Amino acid sequence: MKQIITARPILALAAAGALVACGTSLAQTAPAGPAVPGEAPIPSSHANSIQPETTLSLSASGEVTRAPDMATITLGVQTEADTASAAMSQNAERMNRVYAALSEAGIAERDMQTSNLSLQPRYDYSNRDGSPPKVTGYTASNQVTVKVRDLDTLGTTMDTIVAEGGNTISGLNFGLEDPSEARDEARREAVKKALQRAQLYADATGYRVARIVTISESGGDYGGPVPMMSMRAEADSSTKISGGEVGYTVDVNVTFELRK
Repeated sequence: MKQIITARPILALAAAGALVACGTSLAQTAPAGPAVPGEAPIPSSHANSIQPETTLSLSASGEVTRAPDMATITLGVQTEADTASAAMSQNAERMNRVYAALSEAGIAERDMQTSNLSLQPRYDYSNRDGSPPKVTGYTASNQVTVKVRDLDTLGTTMDTIVAEGGNTISGLNFGLEDPSEARDEARREAVKKALQRAQLYADATGYRVARIVTISESGGDYGGPVPMMSMRAEADSSTKISGGEVGYTVDVNVTFELRK
């Protein structure tokens, strides 16, 4: 009698063994999640978890202040006349004097930018007989935004502009020419606060901070105190302006994984 030996079970076992070996290799080579400084490395089986078992979400703010090194002013000329052409002509003449005064004050052309130019009719609405309003004249307005890099000249520059025909000032803001260092310090401060609070909650609940799951940033700058302006009547006095400090704020939202 012939003896028949089948090889199918052996092949199936060999294939299963290959799959197990392959799966183990993938788990071992999968990258681990970001670790919190000072913590032991996270086992790969935990690091590859799609959804951590216990999470803590916190928000923290970092804020720094600096003395400003530049300012921007929005100023201009507003004129009124009976006709549109007269209003624009008078406005252009006075605005040319303002630009010349800015140049003489040391403001570079690249630091001057027209921010608004308008011409609008003026109406008389006092008609009581129901007739439409009548045009009584025109108002022309031209505004320029100026960057002043030498704050010591800010007050005298504004006085010169007014003397040459400028009659509107609608904005004065202080800032830093390069705020990147201040913003980075605010980021570090925000993350530091978030880590400290996470550790506090972990200690209070008997957990430990294992890793950061997600982190996102929001926030912006604030101008700090409103600058003080003092107008003097004396001929030898200039407008006194105090820049105070400018602040930079960054908010971070951090989700931590906690483990026993």
